[in-house]
Amino acid sequence: MTENEEFIYESIFNQVRMGFLSIDDIKENIMEEIEDNEFEDEISEAWAFEKIDQEYQKLLEESKKWKSPTDTEKLIKAFDDLCDQNIIALHNAGYTTSDGEYEVVEVERELQENGIVSDGYCFYHEQDLARAVIPDNPSLYIAFQKVDNSDEETTLKVGNKVAEVLKNNGLEVNWDGSAKKKIEIPNFRWQHLYDEEGRDLQDYGEVAERMIR
Repeated sequence: MTENEEFIYESIFNQVRMGFLSIDDIKENIMEEIEDNEFEDEISEAWAFEKIDQEYQKLLEESKKWKSPTDTEKLIKAFDDLCDQNIIALHNAGYTTSDGEYEVVEVERELQENGIVSDGYCFYHEQDLARAVIPDNPSLYIAFQKVDNSDEETTLKVGNKVAEVLKNNGLEVNWDGSAKKKIEIPNFRWQHLYDEEGRDLQDYGEVAERMIR
């Protein structure tokens, strides 16, 4: 592959493996990415669609050997538990840390409109998730804090709660107890297939509803 093909292939690999989008949506995204980077003369639609279909078939075959609960299923359960304990926990929240913080504030606003103030939040974003879909030494980093908080003791309380719930759900935790460091889940292998009829992990309205009821 050329350098540009490798660039597009990496995007294909990540989007298929993350499992948040349908194959049709991924194809649309990839064609936009090719056009935005002005790669149309070098990379054809046929090439891109073939790679997407190949990667999806590979993932389908691999999924038949996944052992439940997968790391992803453990994480989903942990995040649900955190929501039940008044901690906002968001999956794939934007592309960067600031994106994730924005999404958290939106959920917090909805909670406060219903008379609830969260005890903190945690999330991972798309760049974090990209580290969990790679074949070698995958890991996932989890950010944590409390909205509008500058007190380190409060921050650490949130971090300790997140770490505790992750461990209780069978996930390994690597964290030095610092308020400035994200919590790492080492050896975390993301295993998730897109399912049109399945739960939308990025439905943050559902997170708010879970915490309100």
